[in-house]
Amino acid sequence: MSRIGKAEIKLPDKVEVKQENANIKVKGPLGELSTPIFEGLSIKTENGIVKLERSNEDQKVVALHGLTRALLMNCVKGVSQGWEKNLEINGVGYRAQKRGEDLVMSLGFSHEVVYKAPKGIKIDVLEQLKIKISGIDKQLVGQVAADIRSKKPPEPYKGKGIKYAEEFIKKKAGKTGKK
Repeated sequence: MSRIGKAEIKLPDKVEVKQENANIKVKGPLGELSTPIFEGLSIKTENGIVKLERSNEDQKVVALHGLTRALLMNCVKGVSQGWEKNLEINGVGYRAQKRGEDLVMSLGFSHEVVYKAPKGIKIDVLEQLKIKISGIDKQLVGQVAADIRSKKPPEPYKGKGIKYAEEFIKKKAGKTGKK
């Protein structure tokens, strides 16, 4: 029995959930999202609480029960509170700035690195070394953060590069030199 799948989802105020064919539509104050619902699963809503129910105990349906509940919970949180990721830039001369809707970064290359934010994602630059990525879709926010980090991942000797705010970079010892 899926413990995650059995857990109820309490809907915040102004959030609506309804099933349309093979999708679950979630509408809230920040926007609208949809997530797939797999065959053999259905949702039941009453008194602001959503439950996922299985039609049978088939192995595939049991496996997808917890996944569907987690995806639905991510949608509910996204349309009510939103998701955010924070990045930090470390390195002498490294910085970021907003130019219109684009993120422009100086990362030690001979050119500036320009990143265009996809629709539904908001990128803010706090100070010049901190980047905040926010949006309602958890997967898209995480993917944008990973794309920006991949422009200059942190290196293990000095820790220079772009890293997640909560990430710890384990530094290696450099060469000891000839004696």
